[in-house]
Amino acid sequence: MTQHALSLLADGLKIDWARMPTYNTIMSVAAGAGLLLVVALGRRFLAPGPIATLDGWALAFSALGFTLVVTGLHMTLTWPLAGQGFPFDNIIFGEPALAFGVFLLSAAFYLWKRGAELLGEERVARTARIAGPISLFVFGMGLACFGIAAAGWKYTLFAAPPEEPISGEFSDWPWLEASFMSGLYVLVGIGALLFPLALRRPAGWPVPVVGVAWGLSGLAFLVFGGLNYFTHIGLIVNTM
Repeated sequence: MTQHALSLLADGLKIDWARMPTYNTIMSVAAGAGLLLVVALGRRFLAPGPIATLDGWALAFSALGFTLVVTGLHMTLTWPLAGQGFPFDNIIFGEPALAFGVFLLSAAFYLWKRGAELLGEERVARTARIAGPISLFVFGMGLACFGIAAAGWKYTLFAAPPEEPISGEFSDWPWLEASFMSGLYVLVGIGALLFPLALRRPAGWPVPVVGVAWGLSGLAFLVFGGLNYFTHIGLIVNTM
């Protein structure tokens, strides 16, 4: 949240939530689960021995991808959000969610239609060839994550207002939540930037770095999104 938004809330602004289509609650949970599942599937692919089936992965990726595409697309095309100090949520939350949702849906479609090709011992090399072209988009979104993180630190975009439960207790230190959220985007960005290199060198150092970066950020987004179901409801009640 911007410093401008914080000052407006401090002056007693009542947000028109009917015109505020922000749902980074379910977006955060879905993104966190998606990152964790991508890491888990990568570990499964690198483990020795055949894989019995990929149907469950296709189902999970499609559910999460659909959630992120629908919410991310709507938020991306809604500009600005309520016009009351939140115009950057479209870029910060909407666009990355949309991109990740498209990645997950694409993976789900391939696993559903041609997942049998990835069940054998050659699955790592085949996956690298298949995912190679889309890795350029992943790399680009990694750069975007670094841009979002830099903006978050410079403008304290993620600072919670005093009206928000739990997070609002730290409103006097806006840099705290801004640093936490920007740090998560940095972790996602590191994994995205190294993803093309990890495909080229599946036995090299980039693979565990990507796994750790996406695993930690995925867990944080999952837990933080679940917590936001309470904090955001409280914020809505306190600013209606």
